[in-house]
Amino acid sequence: MNSFIYHIPTKVYFGKNQLGHLGEELKKYGKRVLLVYGGGSIKKNGLYDKVVAEINKAGLELFECPGIEPNPRVSSVNRGASICKKEKIDVILAVGGGSTIDAAKFIGAGTYYDGDAWDILTGKAAVTNCLPIITVLTLAATGSEMDDCGVISNPEAKDKLGFGHPLLRPKVSFLDPTNTYTVSAYQTACGSADILSHIIEVYFNMDKDLAMLDSVMEALMKTVIHYAPIAMKEPTDYEARANLMWASSWAINGFIDGGKSQEWSCHPMEHEISAVYDITHGLGLAILTPRWMEYTLDETTAPKFRQFGCNVLGISSSLPAMEAAKQVIQKLADFFYKDLGLNSTLSSLGIDSSNFASMAKKACGGGILHGFKPLNQNDIEKIYRMCI
Repeated sequence: MNSFIYHIPTKVYFGKNQLGHLGEELKKYGKRVLLVYGGGSIKKNGLYDKVVAEINKAGLELFECPGIEPNPRVSSVNRGASICKKEKIDVILAVGGGSTIDAAKFIGAGTYYDGDAWDILTGKAAVTNCLPIITVLTLAATGSEMDDCGVISNPEAKDKLGFGHPLLRPKVSFLDPTNTYTVSAYQTACGSADILSHIIEVYFNMDKDLAMLDSVMEALMKTVIHYAPIAMKEPTDYEARANLMWASSWAINGFIDGGKSQEWSCHPMEHEISAVYDITHGLGLAILTPRWMEYTLDETTAPKFRQFGCNVLGISSSLPAMEAAKQVIQKLADFFYKDLGLNSTLSSLGIDSSNFASMAKKACGGGILHGFKPLNQNDIEKIYRMCI
């Protein structure tokens, strides 16, 4: 196995009634706060009023950047960075799901750059600094509340890019499962698919690594598979919401990575789909993942599928590896499309194959995507066609 460094400096307030600590945490970084949020759901459910009350109680100055999109756009990032520069913001408070938090991260980094924040995503400009980020999470999905990366869309370029840097990691995150009670069944399903995908991208790996990490990932995946349907049926089930929220954070905060170095596969492929068609990220992953599994299945990869099936899905260990692997793919598809009720094809979303070639080329950067099984442009295009 490879050596690695693990450092997770994000402070987490988990559970009910933790928002009373918000003011004291914000004050550590300054007096001028930029509140970043999305389409207004936090105003409907009362969270906005609670947050503002804590900010006012702490005697802080409040500025706002609302309207962050579900696939956050670079134009919103630039707008937020402009506010930070003009108003001399000290700390950014992101209240929402992963899209809001991702936007806040690049607003924070963009504040220290004079050009278009898209330059940071494309690598034309370096991250030199970032305003402190504090988050109040409202959706268990992306894990952005505890990681150092984010994904931003550029509709004009039909691009969606991810980028990570240690300075982007939130300083403090407030994780109250009750703030996810109003999340719809559909968004709960999409978020759960996203959490699973984060783990699957690491778990399906040909590197030999710590068996302990595989066991942790298996427990996380079992948690999501068990609690997602419960949360969909009983939105105010605290245990279900709490388990999904904490699994979301630990799926992508770096702990399960160990020393693994291979690239992810489904995420770059899905980023191209949502970049062009603006669909929900978790939905795209749910459509792609079983087809990616089917495409990468061969005699060398089958044992990993069997391990997943036996330890996560309850498939008999007596089955031959290939037979077990095929059952795994079908069971996971049934979970996404039957248990979670998500669309099973791209065509059901009105997506045809007209952009597949260009999307596939971007997904692999015109070369090879060095994932669980290396994929070139032709391979990726075939996987897209399997999703029709």
